[in-house]
Amino acid sequence: MSFVVKMNGALNDGIHSKGMNGNGVHHLSVRTHVSVNPAKLKSNRPRWTVRPSEMSKKTLNPIRAIVDGMKLTPNPEKPMIALSIGDPTVFGNLPTDDTVLQAMKEAIDSHKFNGYAPSVGYQKSRDAVANFYSCPEAPLEGKDVILASGCSQAIELAISVLCNPGDNILIPRPGFSLYKTLAVSMGIQVKHYNLLPEKSWKIDLKHLESLIDDKTACMIINNPSNPCGSVFSKDHLHKILSVASRNCIPILTDEIYGDMVFSGCDFQSLAPLSSDVPILSCGGLAKRWLVPGWRMGWILIHDRNNIFGTGIREGLVKLSQRILGPCTVVQGALESILNDTPPEFYQRTISFLKSNSEICFSELSTVPGLNPVMPSGAMYIMVGIEIEHFPEFQNDVEFTERLVTEQSVFCLPATAFEYPNFFRIVVTVPEDMMIEACIRIREFCSRHYLPRSLDSHELDQ
Repeated sequence: MSFVVKMNGALNDGIHSKGMNGNGVHHLSVRTHVSVNPAKLKSNRPRWTVRPSEMSKKTLNPIRAIVDGMKLTPNPEKPMIALSIGDPTVFGNLPTDDTVLQAMKEAIDSHKFNGYAPSVGYQKSRDAVANFYSCPEAPLEGKDVILASGCSQAIELAISVLCNPGDNILIPRPGFSLYKTLAVSMGIQVKHYNLLPEKSWKIDLKHLESLIDDKTACMIINNPSNPCGSVFSKDHLHKILSVASRNCIPILTDEIYGDMVFSGCDFQSLAPLSSDVPILSCGGLAKRWLVPGWRMGWILIHDRNNIFGTGIREGLVKLSQRILGPCTVVQGALESILNDTPPEFYQRTISFLKSNSEICFSELSTVPGLNPVMPSGAMYIMVGIEIEHFPEFQNDVEFTERLVTEQSVFCLPATAFEYPNFFRIVVTVPEDMMIEACIRIREFCSRHYLPRSLDSHELDQ
């Protein structure tokens, strides 16, 4: 090997001069094999530098963060009544229908669903979902359906395909905490639009529209609502669509509680009302069929004016290919579950939820210091706390923490939903437990409630 090197002194051993010009430059020939230790080429970094990713550091579930920080020590003299978990199967009083179980058994016995499915789901299963939800105003085909591992993954896929880091999304307050958890972990800003308790949790439409800017990638509409149990009227949904249409903002609608509405109230899916706004509608089996652990969700792509084009559809397919989707056995049973579940099953569930909601609302409405808002569907009721009448507690977290300590009743503080001084009650518990819980909440409030203090002028009289 030959190279040129400028010399300031004697040559090193093993390097022989071929001659020198007037500039002191030697033409050298290296005859020896130079051995380089690869370790010396590495940087001087520590031997172990394993760090959590930025995404993991940005990921925070508000419910877990709040609940894990609470001092939850139930009263040992009273059995625990947990009204905090949005899982209708916890107490065993709301089983799924036998036809649903039979469909699963047949799928297993067929031995046809033990392998991998396409990332977006079996075509036959996608067709079944499309047929179940298709209507003349919002027609669907199998190609418009993406199956996912529960509604939660469907929401994640929808946010991921619509948003880039630095964008913002509009989400309800109070609202399901997962929206913020997912968005913030992806570097997406969250803007909360207000729901109005005095108007049965309708959206403050002026506030919603005021939040929109050039970086707004989508708005999330949750109807029926978790945590509010509210159900939007057709007129209100039209007004929401008008805001989206004027500002050219696509909608991600979370309708996991779709059709879980009480008698006297109608559920209206958003997509059939839309003439131009493109919508990704997320749903699943979890709540209406009472099988949240089966992890079967879906995205319905409503894009009659081809605003999404091929890009969003292709993006959803690519994102679904990162991790193969929902359980294939459930996919195999899906057509039968959708088509063969008897209407009486849905009606029984809704009747039970309405009855428990009425019990809870009636009992707590007469408790000084509490202001429950009667729901129209889903599985929840929100209860306002007139915190100024409970001076021992600074906020809803302390209030609900002490409720556990004294009465062994656990309600979720609504700070977890970005809405302080409320708490959420899950109404899926057996009726006798619902009644007992309300009795204990009344006792707790009567013990800690103080009437409004006289103002300084009255004290001077």
